[in-house]
Amino acid sequence: MKALVLSQYDGPLELATLDRPQPQTGQVLVRIHAAGLNPLDVKIRAGKADHAKHPLPLVLGIDMAGVVEAVGAGVTRFAPGDEVYGMTGGVGGLQGALAEYAAVDADLLARKPANLSMREAAALPLAFITAWSGIVDRAHLAAGQSVLVQGGAGGVGHVAVQIARALGANVFATGSARSADVISQLGATPVDYGAVSVEQYVQAHTAGAGFDLVVDTVGGKTLDASFAAVKHFGHVVSALGWGTHALAPLSFREATYSGVFTLYPLLSGKYRAHHGEMLAEATRLAEAGLLAPRVDSRCFALADADRGYEAVADGSAASKVVVEIG
Repeated sequence: MKALVLSQYDGPLELATLDRPQPQTGQVLVRIHAAGLNPLDVKIRAGKADHAKHPLPLVLGIDMAGVVEAVGAGVTRFAPGDEVYGMTGGVGGLQGALAEYAAVDADLLARKPANLSMREAAALPLAFITAWSGIVDRAHLAAGQSVLVQGGAGGVGHVAVQIARALGANVFATGSARSADVISQLGATPVDYGAVSVEQYVQAHTAGAGFDLVVDTVGGKTLDASFAAVKHFGHVVSALGWGTHALAPLSFREATYSGVFTLYPLLSGKYRAHHGEMLAEATRLAEAGLLAPRVDSRCFALADADRGYEAVADGSAASKVVVEIG
């Protein structure tokens, strides 16, 4: 099979011919049609994501969509010909999605939404799993609650907005002035973080009480702002919680905090079935018209995936970049 191989961090992606993998017990062989690129993929390529533990030489690509080619022993949920998607490799020494085929743990997969293309499906897994883990598994969001999504037009943020809306929440989302239209189209109230302070938007949208749930997709100072924006007994969740943060604002509100480490099932081998369960929820929401990924209009093939990485790294991609493989 053809695959892109990285032999040195921050080096070129080299098109190579590798042996096609064979599915082992509990695995399926997937013919990959599309691979979604995340900022994390860029960090792994640059050697700046030690927590991903992906040794050289490596095949990158965390998110994928494709068709089941064969199944290993013990696999009963999928059969050859099934269209599937998932967050299946590209970390922890697991072969990534920038290849024509991958043998992946069947627990990590779900059936692709029938109303989404392969490109669209490949844009969802990491973003959806991250957002759902925080909003549902950690925060247990209930209908009628108020939610602030920090970075509501971003890769994880725009999915978080849609999940919260689908669950019946009243959703607000921070962004720049130029992202206000996107946030509004997603069904959230835009908050221009550059024009108003935390205190001002908390007063304007919650009469000073704060939000039931704040979903941080940015980290750093934005996580500090999240601690100041949550209501008494509220909850803050973040996928970018590393760094040094003052907990006093959170403590004064008697609020709680949860971190999300989306890579853990891939790195540890534990809880992988829940990834497949979460993506089954994504399929349900997408087919109900409640979830749609934003995908960059540019098309990148396997041979020019470098340009896709550049688009993610330089910020020129306004939405998810996807590499089409076959």
